[in-house]
Amino acid sequence: MTVPVRLEWIDGRTLEFRCSGDWSVRHGMPSVAEVAAGLAGDPAPGRVTVQARELGRWDSSLVAYVAAVEELCRSRAIPFDKGDLPPGVRRLVDLALAVPERAGTRRAGGPKPLLVLVGEGALRSWSGFQDTLSFLGEATLSFLRLLAGRARFRRSDLMLTVQECGAQALGIAFIISLLVGLILAFVGAVQLRTFGAEIYVANLVTVAMTREMAAIMTAIVLAGRTGAAFAAQLGTMQANEEIDALTTLGVSPIDFLVLPRMLALMLMMPLLYLYSAFAGTLGGFLVGTGMLDLTATTYLTQTQASFSFTDFFVGWGKSVLFGALVAIAGCMRGIQSGRSAAAVGNAATSAVVTALVYIIISDAILAVLLNIVGL
Repeated sequence: MTVPVRLEWIDGRTLEFRCSGDWSVRHGMPSVAEVAAGLAGDPAPGRVTVQARELGRWDSSLVAYVAAVEELCRSRAIPFDKGDLPPGVRRLVDLALAVPERAGTRRAGGPKPLLVLVGEGALRSWSGFQDTLSFLGEATLSFLRLLAGRARFRRSDLMLTVQECGAQALGIAFIISLLVGLILAFVGAVQLRTFGAEIYVANLVTVAMTREMAAIMTAIVLAGRTGAAFAAQLGTMQANEEIDALTTLGVSPIDFLVLPRMLALMLMMPLLYLYSAFAGTLGGFLVGTGMLDLTATTYLTQTQASFSFTDFFVGWGKSVLFGALVAIAGCMRGIQSGRSAAAVGNAATSAVVTALVYIIISDAILAVLLNIVGL
């Protein structure tokens, strides 16, 4: 059951819609399509009026309907007279239309075509790529200003960040790397035991930890721990307009906020890499001596024989690169954050995902390049 609405033309120039009976949400609200068709007709009405002498009880459905009709009239610059409505309805309609509707709050009428979705996704990806290149360029220029002695940032901020991403990360880095070493040794032992070659578990753990896993696992830990923190800190500053204040004062936000965080991670990642490599080797040692009945001397001798400075410097160099990538991802997402609490949370999440993607892609590229040059 819907409420009754009738449209009538008066003197050929006035379109009048008559409201009668009870208007209730449970009865449903009639469509304004008929009114829209009347306004779009030829000739168009000179004015629109409401006749409500037969109106019964009403609720918000009447207010919503009248407001929709008045919006249609406004969009076509047609005068709208709602003087015959009850005073309460008129006041509620005026109140509803007093503030313009915020863009994006109205739900779309239906799903977008596939090509539209693909095009919008491509445009967003291209825009994100441009933003990333722009941020990388600004970070590079900031690093060059540092080398020239012209970068402006507080040394105390650098020391604080070094402590946060260095000493305070030792515990989680040790636990993760120790467990990774245990897992590598256990999986390797299960397979090598088939061939009676358990001794080579030491080689497997040493090469894997020094060349790949120590750097990657440390970077992943710092991406979730420090990269997200960087994004949240800078995102909060963006929401509080502190970054705008720095720009107004003539201080580069990249120099003052991003550069200390980049330097801290690039300095601490190599040290954490050494710590993680030791922890992973210790995990392999525990499995080798506890599960494979290898003596400590035998395991350590095999570890020393399989250790290569080439693998060590490859892993060490990767740790520096991964530290820079984690800092760039966290700071970039924080700088690009919106000005709401939800935007700050999204920036922290995006920072972790971006850092992980950067780490895996760069490691894959380095693996191919190092194989080409024979390292």
